[in-house]
Amino acid sequence: MQPTSGPLSQNWCLKTVLLLAAACLLIRCSHSGVEESGDPSFDTYFKAGSTYIGISTVVENLDVPWEITWGPNDWIWMTENGGRVSKINPASGEKKVMLKLRDVFEGTTPGLLGMAVHPDQEHFPYLFLIYNSEEGEGSVFWNLVRYTIDADTLRDRQNLLMRQASEHHQGSRVKISPDGKLIVANGDAGMDAQDVSSPFGKTLRLNIDGSNPKDNPFPGSPVWAWGFRNQQGLTYGDDGILYASDHGPANDDEINIIKKGQNYGWPAVKGFCDKPEEQTFCADSSVAEPMKAWTPTIAPAGIAYYKHETIPEWQNSILLTTLKNASLHVLSLSETGRSIDKEMVYLTDQYGRLRDVAVSPTGDIYISTSNRDWKPDPGEGLPALGDDRIIRLSKVENKSFLKGLPSVQEMESESTKEKKKMSQGALTYQEYCASCHRPDGGGIKDVFPPLAESKLVNSDKDRLISIVLEGQQTEKYNEEMPAFSFLSDQEVAELLTYIRSNFENHASKIMEQQVKDMRKDIFGKK
Repeated sequence: MQPTSGPLSQNWCLKTVLLLAAACLLIRCSHSGVEESGDPSFDTYFKAGSTYIGISTVVENLDVPWEITWGPNDWIWMTENGGRVSKINPASGEKKVMLKLRDVFEGTTPGLLGMAVHPDQEHFPYLFLIYNSEEGEGSVFWNLVRYTIDADTLRDRQNLLMRQASEHHQGSRVKISPDGKLIVANGDAGMDAQDVSSPFGKTLRLNIDGSNPKDNPFPGSPVWAWGFRNQQGLTYGDDGILYASDHGPANDDEINIIKKGQNYGWPAVKGFCDKPEEQTFCADSSVAEPMKAWTPTIAPAGIAYYKHETIPEWQNSILLTTLKNASLHVLSLSETGRSIDKEMVYLTDQYGRLRDVAVSPTGDIYISTSNRDWKPDPGEGLPALGDDRIIRLSKVENKSFLKGLPSVQEMESESTKEKKKMSQGALTYQEYCASCHRPDGGGIKDVFPPLAESKLVNSDKDRLISIVLEGQQTEKYNEEMPAFSFLSDQEVAELLTYIRSNFENHASKIMEQQVKDMRKDIFGKK
């Protein structure tokens, strides 16, 4: 029996404290409270080269954590789409709400978006936010604001920039540059990204009080670079190189190096300057081409630069989260950081849509999911129980903690086997259509139309083919249907045949010649 009072009790308590302290030293507890030698609460794991990486859940039941960043108090600082700014203890998952915005306008893409915490809190105790508000019915505004950080609250709001926008292509990310400026990456908000008098479809550079730096390329303007569609990732690498991710329409998602006074081409150029009309525009406008472009699209979101010995295989890499591709892409950079040597892909379809990524000072990686923003229909597996969440990726020092756990590679192998059984039409649908129209063809209410039991799908072949080739924008649905003319005639025929024979549709096959004839009618090409 343990003594409950007196000197013996005090001695027992002292011994207990000493034993606990020794145990903590043995497992080398890190400053964040996360065990560096191995965490017995790993959910699963995977291998990157010879390094074992364990995955554990930090916090669950979040409202679309749009931005996560490592805060000055060694907590994760986070925005949630609905308007909350919080900080989270990465060891315990404890969450402290610092601010709740009351005027946030939410939609499929609008809401509370990017955030930056100034790295020099001693001299500049500021936090910067980007969010959408609604001023009167149907008037959506894009806001850049600054708060002063005071313990567990934010105070003294300063409005730095406010412009009328739209519900589409918001971006947005914000970073503090090495020279102490605000760098903002946004989307075109449905406006002309080539118009340098507009702040949309741009990378902006401002002083931290919201004024325009004198050395910007356009006097009196915050515009630093232009010609972007919908930037959702922004980070600095070595030597002050600024990287950004940008969404393409149905093709050519991009990762770019952002330079002063450069044009990145949108909407005249998608991806590289590789088509005749694009080459003419690129030559006339000195367009900067991307480091890499993806077709099929992956919907690139948050990015972070990784330079740690913790995971040596990922040294000098850009970590990129993706929404449509539902995976973590690791882009290994060249020695100069100006080209991509190799791309590695992890976690495919394991946690759903991945929105942002942050790196701790010890090399642990934190990723936020984004499964509640488009509100998929129940029954498709997303949002899953506990969504949205933040997960931690950390090096496994003690492999005994992995005993009995399934590996990510094993689960991905089963998914690959299922894909091999699919027809080409089904694969094309999954690559290009399922993220918007849903895997079951049900669509998303008021955003993307359903294909299941669709009158258009079942009856009007010519109109269906022309919509796929040309794209479409309707008043009934918020999001546009991009053009898929880059697909071959055979791919379009097999895709539409699959749609017309699935999702409770029972229509005849689309022939390759029909697509070829329609393409000729529309574009005048054989």
